[in-house]
Amino acid sequence: MPNRALPPPELIEVAPGVYGYIQPDGSWMVNNTGIITDADGSYLLVDTTSTEQRNRALLATVAEISTRSPRALVNTHHHGDHTYGNWLMPAHTPIIGHVTCREDVLAAGLAAAELLTGPDYGHVELRPPDLTFTDTMTMHLAERQVDLIHVGPAHTRSDVLVWLAEQRTLFAGDLAFAGGQPFLVEGSVAGYPRALARIRELEPDVLIPGHGPVCRGDEVATLLDNLDDYASFVDTVARTGHAAGISPLEAARAASDSRFARWQESERLVGNLHRAYSELDGNPVDKRIPLGAVWTDMVEFNGGPIGCFA
Repeated sequence: MPNRALPPPELIEVAPGVYGYIQPDGSWMVNNTGIITDADGSYLLVDTTSTEQRNRALLATVAEISTRSPRALVNTHHHGDHTYGNWLMPAHTPIIGHVTCREDVLAAGLAAAELLTGPDYGHVELRPPDLTFTDTMTMHLAERQVDLIHVGPAHTRSDVLVWLAEQRTLFAGDLAFAGGQPFLVEGSVAGYPRALARIRELEPDVLIPGHGPVCRGDEVATLLDNLDDYASFVDTVARTGHAAGISPLEAARAASDSRFARWQESERLVGNLHRAYSELDGNPVDKRIPLGAVWTDMVEFNGGPIGCFA
């Protein structure tokens, strides 16, 4: 699969000493990360990224902000584009995530790189979180308080918000895709709107999504409204298709002419319907769905291999 040239990453200071590392165009495996500094120049890293090259570029950019050792790394969830660079952190650096993030990093292995075969991933090693929590956790970086809030299952079982209340700044991980369809097959269609509601309760002035551009002010509410609308759309399509006895792939095809088809990664609708069908069948929201068959349906809906340009 030929690669395509993507714009270079951009480091954006979204609040004093708080940065979003934004990677356009936000498509598969091209994610955002964050850097939160404290008064003595140390820092907290929010997520890593996908390929060795992208991760080394991220850490080189971090070194321009701080020459100190990292205080910690937080993983917002288990997916490879947010965890494949964990191994490059100094060995003494604690990696923090929800308890299910550790479980799912280990269970998934390098599955994402095996499904999305376009990029040169370089050298990748699994390094799951070694410090886990179940509900909330508060970190203190000198004068700065950082709250970690578990809101899954939604995008995944392990979704964590990274919230800076004083700066009204939120790192939302992949609960927020700005310009792309959310991917819920490893989370919950029913749980996703509840996670969005929790974000609304925080009332962030700045939201850094897992993929796509930074949102500020009224843009935050607009993004959340659009994501809520998408979740409602998936639920309606699923209930209609499930009642009619048609497959998630057939249901996705019947609903392919929607306003959401213009969002990136429209093939994700098929995976989301697989999750919705599972929930409508009465399965627990954390029931694992084998990705192989789901991915086959997504490729068929896409009309060929799914592009990844990381």
